[in-house]
Formats: sequence, structure tokens, C-alpha cells
Amino acid sequence: MSHTLIDTLVLKLTALLEQIGATADNHLWLGYSGGMDSELLAYTLARFRQTHPKTPYQISLVHVHHGLSRNADAWAAHCRQRAEHYGLNFVLRKVQLELGPRVSIEAEARRGRYQAIAELLNPGDILLTAHHQDDQLETLLLALKRGQGPKGLAAMGQAQHLAQTPREESAPCWQLRPMLDSSRAQVEQAVASLELPYINDESNQDTQYDRNFLRAEVIPVLKQRWPSIATTASRSAALCAEQQLLLDEVSAEKLQPLLGRCRFSGVRVLDSAGLKVLSPQWQAQLLRQFIQMQRLPLPAQVQLQQALAQLLDAREDAQLELSFKGLLLKRYGQQIYAMAPLPGAAFQLLDGVGSVEDVAAKNSKLTLSQKQLQALSQGQSLSVGLTSPWQRLELTLADSGPRVALAQVMAPLMASLSAPLMASIPASQGTKVQPSDAAAPELVMGLKGSYRCQPHNRDKGRELKKLWHELGVPPWLRDRVPLLMQNGRLLALAGGFVERSALASGAEPGIVLKLVAEATP
Repeated sequence: MSHTLIDTLVLKLTALLEQIGATADNHLWLGYSGGMDSELLAYTLARFRQTHPKTPYQISLVHVHHGLSRNADAWAAHCRQRAEHYGLNFVLRKVQLELGPRVSIEAEARRGRYQAIAELLNPGDILLTAHHQDDQLETLLLALKRGQGPKGLAAMGQAQHLAQTPREESAPCWQLRPMLDSSRAQVEQAVASLELPYINDESNQDTQYDRNFLRAEVIPVLKQRWPSIATTASRSAALCAEQQLLLDEVSAEKLQPLLGRCRFSGVRVLDSAGLKVLSPQWQAQLLRQFIQMQRLPLPAQVQLQQALAQLLDAREDAQLELSFKGLLLKRYGQQIYAMAPLPGAAFQLLDGVGSVEDVAAKNSKLTLSQKQLQALSQGQSLSVGLTSPWQRLELTLADSGPRVALAQVMAPLMASLSAPLMASIPASQGTKVQPSDAAAPELVMGLKGSYRCQPHNRDKGRELKKLWHELGVPPWLRDRVPLLMQNGRLLALAGGFVERSALASGAEPGIVLKLVAEATP
């Protein structure tokens, strides 16, 4: 029986790898707790390697140390020894869980575990997990308990794209579950026949945890009445997955015309006016689809309905923000935004030239050093890390397009510049700035909306708060946009405009401030 099951699992793994187009370049990672199920899959991987010598996959067993049990260190040592026994690579990851009131230990342990594993994966890598048919039944029952729809009732698939990873459209990460058609009884029999040593986690006996309660108290009763319930439940999950796939395809077609991009930040937005004319059922489905497109957690059904009512009925000039766990829904104008909670705004120097001052929100400031200014004047770029929705700010030297005249920012260095370089930097607007009365330029955030600006592309000056609106910058981003200033005077707004008085003319060298956005779905 044991060898028959192992042979079946090797064939199933081979078929799944062929199904997703895997090659030897794709690293296989097993989530390895050392428990009965993952021990059998580790044994299967060792057999798989023996039977596939011409496809030399790199295979690693990764054990996550949660620190929840006094036996955790012993378990890690056991897993390392078993990996050596199988001749497979071993990786240990320790996680610090964020526990507290109203925090599910089960959910937090799972989050920490998957996050730790995701950090190891490169695009195209494959995670193997030892879920079996009875695990599928547990997942389906938990989905029913939570009142989930077809997506939740689809439970686990044998081959799925893996979230929380460095996904690229050309090389997504995958999660494969080759044991999903095998029952717990088959796994127990195979492990006993092969005499495989495995870990018994004492927490598995604690029925305060939902899965343990189902496993110990509910499923045995169901199986006593209906012995094949795990098989039939898996069939129902597969049918739900099929229906969800069709719904996703239709939803994607209906959602596409409603999608756009914020014209300043480039993030995805949803057209509230187009959404409002649809039926309530499609409104809810498309908002769910839009949130999931950003890889963000969904609110509960009741919360989603309440959010829709507020998002669609708000005045056009309302600045609406709805907060859920791990999700913010905002509306600005006719556009709906879905995002994770924004971290504090701060600069982080990426290229190692000079030093950086990291402070919070409106006081974020980075003073450009003489070394940085000299590097810029010599054609080197300066890269400054930003927080969401941007990845970084790039300062580069250019001789065309809107740019800040180099003479404006170089005044603190003029006394030490060589004559040839001095000659290449004409005074801006016919005014020579003396080093003695010029301060070093600064990158700042959070300029008051009442500040009056004169953009290079406008004939008349205007208050910054009105320019934010013209540029299409949502209110919550306005204190996060880098501004180049000197002596308390604005020189340029990154991604927006150069102040007319600081604008380089003709072929005069100048500095361009370019915002580089985060990768978006």
C-alpha cells in the first residue's frame, strides 16, 4: 500500500509540474513541519528525485519556527536531520508572531509561515504543501461556518498561483498540493508501513482551535454516517472552483471598462459613476474583484454592502475614507481607490551617497550634501527611496525639458568649484546667487496648501492647494509628494512642475525630479 501511494504521488507531482510548465530552473520548496503529512511528502520528494535524474530540480525543505511551543527547537533539529537523511536542502526560518487580544493564533501562525516562505521564493519558484483530502473537508466546513461564497467554498486547488510572492506575469510562483486526492487514512497507513518518524505537535490536540475541533469532534461523526464525505466534499469544492472561474472571466469583462489609473500616481482606480448604474449584485461583485486585483483582503459581506452605499452615494467633492483590516477604500472625485494602510512618509537614501534624516510625516526632510550636489553636477543620478505608492525619487542631470537650473542648487558649492565647471553653469534668470547667502537644497514633504506657486507651464501664479487639484493628486498623497526647496523657496514639485523662477533656459544644465511608482497589478 505504502509504495503504491508513493508511486501515485510521484506520478501526480510529475503531472502537476508538467501542467504548469515547470522546468529544472524552478526551485521546489516543501513547507515542512515535520508532521505526518509533510514527512510523507518529503519522502515522496526524495523518491521523485531518484526517478527523475534527467530533470535535476533544486529541492529544499523549509521549516518555520513559530516559537509557540517549548519543543520548537527540538522540532527544528529533527527536521534538519530528516532533510539530511533524504539528501535534500534544508532551510530554517524563525518568525515573530503578532499576538494579542482578538488575534487568532491559528491565522497569525499561518500568516507568519506563508510570509516567511514567500520571502525565500524567486519568480517561477514552486511551493509544495502536504494538504490531503481530509484537510480539504476541514477547509470547506470552515468556509461554510464563515458564510463564504463560491470562492471560499472552492477551498484548495491542486495547482494555484501563490499570493504574497514576487509575482511576475511571465513567471508566477505556484503552490502545488499533490496529496489532495489522498485521504488521511491512506497517509497514516503509508507512514506506518514505511516507519517514518514524525513530529506530534501537542497543539493539535487542543480543540479550542477550529481545525482541531473539526478534526477531533465533527469529522469522525460525519464519516461514521457518510464514509465518503471527504471525497464528495472535494467534488463539491471542485465544482465551486469551476463556477468561480467562469464568474471571474465574466467579471473581468464587465470590470475592464470601469478601470482607470490615477493620472498622478498611476495606481488603479474604479469609476464610481459606471459602477453605480449596475445592479446591486454586480456592484458588489465588481468591487470585490477590484479589491482582489490589488491583492488586498476583502471586508465582510455586510461591511462591503455598507462601503458600497457610502462610496456610490457620496458627493463628488467628498473625501471619503473607509478603513477595514488591512484595507482602505477611498473616493476622490468619481474615482474609487483600494489600498493597504499607508506607512509614514519618509525619505531613504538608496545610492549610499551622503546621509539621510528619517522623520515622520509632514516633517520629512532630506538635506542634499555637498557630496551629493557635486555628484549630480557631474552627471551621476541620486536615488531616494519613498513610501507607497512610489518606490523612489530619481534626481538626474539633463539639458532639455522642464528642469531646475543647476546654478540654483549649486550655490553652496560655487566657491569650491573648478573654473571650467563654473563656466558651464550660467546664473539663472540673470541673477548670481552668492554662496554666503545660499542654503543647501532640501527635499521636503508637507508644504502648506496656501503657498503660492508659479509653475513653469502657467502664465499666472496659483495656490498650491489648487494646483494639487489640477494635477489630480488625491488629498492623502499631497503630504507624500517630494518637493525640492532652498532657503524656504519652492524650486520644483516632483512629478508636477518646476517653479518658473528656477527653470533652466536654453541648453543650460538642470536637475529633473522623476517619481518612480511601485509595480502595480
